[in-house]
Amino acid sequence: MSERLGPRDLAILAAESPTTPMHNATVEIFDPGESGFDHDRLVDLIADRIAFVPRYRQRLQQVPGRLANPAWVDDENFDLGYHVRRSALPRPGTMDQLRELVARIASRPLDRSRPLWECYFVEGLEHGHVALLTKSHQILVDGRETVDIGQVLLDTSPDRSTLGHDDDWHPRRTSGPVGAAVNAVTDTFERPSILWRTAVANAESLGRQASATGARVSEVATALSGRRPVHTGPVSRKLSQQRRFVTVRTELADHRRIREVHGGTVNDVILATITGGLRGWLMTRAESMGGLKSLKAIVPMSVIDDELEATSLGTQITGHLLRLPIAEANPVLRLHQVSYDLKAHGDNGRAVSARRLSGIAGFAPTTFHALGSRLAAAELRHGFHISITNVPGPQFPLYADGARMLESYPLHPLLPDHPVAIGVTSYDGGVFYGITTDRDAVADADVLGQCLLEALEELRDTDTRPRAPRGRKKAGAGPKGSRR
Repeated sequence: MSERLGPRDLAILAAESPTTPMHNATVEIFDPGESGFDHDRLVDLIADRIAFVPRYRQRLQQVPGRLANPAWVDDENFDLGYHVRRSALPRPGTMDQLRELVARIASRPLDRSRPLWECYFVEGLEHGHVALLTKSHQILVDGRETVDIGQVLLDTSPDRSTLGHDDDWHPRRTSGPVGAAVNAVTDTFERPSILWRTAVANAESLGRQASATGARVSEVATALSGRRPVHTGPVSRKLSQQRRFVTVRTELADHRRIREVHGGTVNDVILATITGGLRGWLMTRAESMGGLKSLKAIVPMSVIDDELEATSLGTQITGHLLRLPIAEANPVLRLHQVSYDLKAHGDNGRAVSARRLSGIAGFAPTTFHALGSRLAAAELRHGFHISITNVPGPQFPLYADGARMLESYPLHPLLPDHPVAIGVTSYDGGVFYGITTDRDAVADADVLGQCLLEALEELRDTDTRPRAPRGRKKAGAGPKGSRR
């Protein structure tokens, strides 16, 4: 019996286009030290761990005549060397150069005829560091059958763990078009619900095609009439096929200090920082917000709720629509407004604590970010302006085959007409902001990154308590917050 795509996965595939590739990505910076971590060692590490994510060796098989939904099948020609690639920056490579490379790679859709993921080992970074960029399609990482491959690659010790998984993998033979049709009919007889799901999927597909055709006709009519499109604005624009990526590195201690002074949670501080950053960025642009007092954000939250779709992480994911008070000039009032809005979510007793999330086995933030993006895509009908996913990670160092991970930045996909998305990961004393924007719609993405830093600094400056004298910085120490 075949494992077929469900309605949500089909909807994600239908939403994908050259301007909206639906994959998540993560950029991680490593210090190889004396470990000798290189591309070959990475290939060996993935070969050792890929058995824990079996879908990473499967591809989609379409069914002729849409007799049933597409199914996951083993890739008989699976080639790990195709998926794990090697790249380099001119030494000593800067973060600006890395971000540009990452943006170009993230702009390219994945090949649907192969397993839907790629991994890039990037050499040549300054200080002898290397970067790891992973791309995984949203339908690949559902949190039930498959977690993100980044969750299984890291260890808590410089010594690679022996996980004891016997991987004697041999791909099951894949049937051709005729066999796929026969399997579809067989599945339908064995599970009558498949017939209903297929009929619904076909009806929705026809509806989406009709809607897309209508939208294109409307765009042509608007262009001929000289009218401006309704969806223009800094946070609502038609997308191009290219992206920009901005990273901002900050210290968790700063967020905790703000929380101690003003109450709430670190999550409140992060969202208030993003609110202040968006406010500062919008004020630098010579565009009217039409009197908009707040931006509506979709913020995925981890909860315990048996009525929601199950995941293998021990929690479920639900969306919280949060209004970001960008019209509020006072940073403390912004923080309190965000805290008050989020408190309603926490008071229902279902919210999962950051401590519990950070204790999930492996580097779970990569999976939680993927699930957050899936949820944002499903909630698009609610009309939010921006998606924001904040995931706490472990506050101790992790290693990939002996190389210590220093930084981790999420790169979220952009949804149709949504030129900005923000992901945040906290790890080992740092809070790492990853900002994905459309290259044409948000040419000043770096300004948004700088405004986030200034918003955090503004909140830090509201701490009026006397501070202990700071010690002399060690040689080579970086600033408390820096745009990376």
